[in-house]
Amino acid sequence: MIDWQKEAEARRESLLEDLQGLLRIESVKEPATMTKKNPMGRGIGEALDYMLELAENAGLDVGNVDGYAGYAQYGDHDPASTIGVLGHLDVVPAAGTWTSPPFEPAIRGGRLYARGAIDDKGPTLAALYGLRIVMNLGLPLSKNVRLIFGTDEESGMSCMRYYAEKEGMPTTGFSPDADFPIIYAEKGQFNPTLVPKQAPETTKSLAKLESFEAGVRVNMVPERAHAVLSGDVRALVEAFGDFCRERGVEGEAEINAGQAMFTLLGVSAHGSEPRSGVNAGTLLASFLQDAPVQPEAKAFIGLLNLLHEDFEGERIGIACRDEVTGALSVNPGVLRFGLGESDTEIQFTARCPVTADYGRIKGQLEEAVDGFGFRIADVREIGSHHVDRNEPVIAALQTAYAEVTGDEPTLLTTGGATYARFMPKGVAFGACFPGKEMTAHQADEYIEIDDLLKATAIYARAIYELAK
Repeated sequence: MIDWQKEAEARRESLLEDLQGLLRIESVKEPATMTKKNPMGRGIGEALDYMLELAENAGLDVGNVDGYAGYAQYGDHDPASTIGVLGHLDVVPAAGTWTSPPFEPAIRGGRLYARGAIDDKGPTLAALYGLRIVMNLGLPLSKNVRLIFGTDEESGMSCMRYYAEKEGMPTTGFSPDADFPIIYAEKGQFNPTLVPKQAPETTKSLAKLESFEAGVRVNMVPERAHAVLSGDVRALVEAFGDFCRERGVEGEAEINAGQAMFTLLGVSAHGSEPRSGVNAGTLLASFLQDAPVQPEAKAFIGLLNLLHEDFEGERIGIACRDEVTGALSVNPGVLRFGLGESDTEIQFTARCPVTADYGRIKGQLEEAVDGFGFRIADVREIGSHHVDRNEPVIAALQTAYAEVTGDEPTLLTTGGATYARFMPKGVAFGACFPGKEMTAHQADEYIEIDDLLKATAIYARAIYELAK
């Protein structure tokens, strides 16, 4: 009988060396360096080249799909039966305060710290090493195994749509980009952009909100918020320290050149789990809710207060739930106020149950924001994904997980969106283990090294079970 864990442990040093090289690449989407060769920017292009070189050196057949994605394949069987393993090489910006630089991997206390360690470079490389184990052992397979490396998972997944159009997508497989044991259903997304219905009017007020900004991505809980006010604001500056202390957050306020500048630090988290973070933007708005600012600023602040900690969308009238994926969740992720006509917007993501009615959600939201003088300018919708629990792919992955860990391979659901949804019979499979902290999109993101090796063993066993 094969000792999958022992096989993974035997590759510990080379896995860590290869992963640290990948983590050193700042693969954040970068419009300023986008080219035909690197459509997502230079850093992501470098990460894709690095991964393909590792795969080719391992003896796999590789291909670069116009910089949008890459693949590494083992086997030359009927393409229709190919097993897909889909991971991503792009990462979100490294916001927040890190103990060590986010793109200089550091090992402390058995953990490997870096942006992308758990989301999703570590698990993607674990899958590559899992396939290498199957290859090195010479195990007979009857199906191809194709690892597909995406480059735009964090910003809309255009990479997988492009890949599917050019190459076709496997029907069955998994994405190592979530939690163990197995995620068989993913919520859909309703991601609106809210803007004022009309240009602001010039009005007198004791204070004036000059600007407000929080958040860099809709799928991240804003960790930092910054507001600038002018006019009669001394009392606000004096009260801000007490407000921050009462709520257990860091913040500072100062007056400079007749303007008061407020900065508040929250806690970042994945946008699909807003309760896990502290939204700096909506919290700062709750402090400013009684500020004597101009009407258009009052409307903006009032709407943010309505959204503050409305995690299930109850106050904005869009709450719903079902038995498969539970309750809808809301994360206000990008919050901007300015004095120009197009400088004010609120972007949030609602992660919706698989049975959600998007038309009802839109109608209810329009009604809720209308009272604040806002409208829906744009909506990006992503459908839900649900694989029947009786599909063979689930049984195969349950076998692999149970054999390596000895634990019960229960089925889970998530508010996150993974590449699994691009395969009709695709599920999300690891690499965060039950009871462990998920640090995706947070400062000091890490993966436990022992968990990385255990995931590698599980992926090797799963690949063999699916393709033997």
